[in-house]
Amino acid sequence: MYPTKYHKPASLEDAVAGLRSAEDGALLAGGQTLLPTMKQHLAAPTDLIDIRGIDGMSGIRVEGDVLVIGAATTHAEVAGSSDVQAAIPALAQLASGIGDAAVRHMGTIGGSVANNDPVADYPSAVLALGATIVTDRREIAAEDYFQGMFMTALEEAEIIRELRFPKPRRAAYAKFPNPASRYALVGVFVADTAAGACVAVTGASESGVFRHEGLEAALSGDFSADAVDGVEISSEGFMSDIHADADYRANLVRVMARRAVAALG
Repeated sequence: MYPTKYHKPASLEDAVAGLRSAEDGALLAGGQTLLPTMKQHLAAPTDLIDIRGIDGMSGIRVEGDVLVIGAATTHAEVAGSSDVQAAIPALAQLASGIGDAAVRHMGTIGGSVANNDPVADYPSAVLALGATIVTDRREIAAEDYFQGMFMTALEEAEIIRELRFPKPRRAAYAKFPNPASRYALVGVFVADTAAGACVAVTGASESGVFRHEGLEAALSGDFSADAVDGVEISSEGFMSDIHADADYRANLVRVMARRAVAALG
């Protein structure tokens, strides 16, 4: 790897200042995407700003009807949390299926959402549940946050502090994983919320996570697995690669949506 300076700030303010003063700074949380990228010489930040030890950046709590998760909370902590399992069990189940044990004990929810990989799991839950992304300077609604493949509403030197998830009436997640990486070839998060049925799809589109209006309309009228069958799933704009072509991914959207709804009983 290229030479880089390592910083461990004591506060969020210090972390922001470090990013702003660095020639090409990068945040380090779990490092599950950043470090492999650096090893392949695809990224060469001059400074690494480690935010894992900052007070308030990790942890899980419930505030009324809202589940709050600190950005530096690991996938394993989300999966094993009794608060998450009680409030939004689908989110705990989603976290338990990310990568392998090593990835789950290092990777963080904030890092995943900040990176916005088009095949990552968390973005589907954030979007379907209508979560709020809280940064060091503002609150961003999920529908405004995701802006395309690896693109978000985050501005320069803006750091995610926590994510706030409204509790749904019920929710479920189903994915068809790549057998090697465990990334989603297609993942579908279905939520029955106060605003109606919400369905978010990851792993399929070239533009990243998105809500499927057709599935939402069908489930709003009949929240059952059978309602999924009559929905047209277009493959336009879907990814084709060595793992699956666009048409196969379109079929997986239907299959995973049906499985998710069926899991709700």
